[in-house]
Formats: sequence, structure tokens, C-alpha cells
Amino acid sequence: MKKRILLIDDELPIRELLTLGLQRYGYDISGVASGAEGKRNALERTPDLIISDLQLEDTDGLSLIGELKAIAPNVPVILLTGVLFDPETVRELLDRNMAIYIQKTGKLQDILDEVVRICPP
Repeated sequence: MKKRILLIDDELPIRELLTLGLQRYGYDISGVASGAEGKRNALERTPDLIISDLQLEDTDGLSLIGELKAIAPNVPVILLTGVLFDPETVRELLDRNMAIYIQKTGKLQDILDEVVRICPP
């Protein structure tokens, strides 16, 4: 059975690019544009991995991740962001809620490699 990834990003081109890249590895991708859709989706069917943007139109990614962890506490979360964090902030966030944070501006292959490392197909 394919592993399911919940992808939450309000930028359609980012969702499309990541969906195409991850489908090549055999993942089942549910791409949504808002935090509300992401929570609804996670409640309907628990994903194996969650990838969320930090800055969403209807919520901030950090609040959303906290809510998603309440729904699916054992599911790893990747925070995808264009925002740079200082190392201490990242360490605290990773310890509490996330497996890793990845810069959106990085190479697509680097993002795909991290997904495969955290949630092997």
C-alpha cells in the first residue's frame, strides 16, 4: 500500500511541483491549500507524513502543526518555508513538533530526498 503524504501549501505551483516529484516515488499525495482543509483531511484519513507551509492564508504553519499533532501525534511533520529561523528556534521547534524544516528555495531533489529519508516509500 502506498504511503500517504498530506501536503498543505497555499501556493498551487508548489503543491503541483511537489506532488509530481513525490508521485514518482510512489507516494499517494493529498494536496490542500489551507489549514482548515489540512485538518479535515487528516481527520478523514491519517497520513504517514505531513508537509506544511509556514505561512498560510488562513493560519500560520506553527499553529497548524500543533493542531495536526493533536490529531495525529505520531505522524512526522516537515515544515516547508521560505522564512529563515535562527538555530536555537529551529532546535526547539524540531524537538517539539517537527522532523525537519526545509527551505522552499532549495533544490527540489533535496526536498524529495528528505521526504524519502523521513518516510521511505
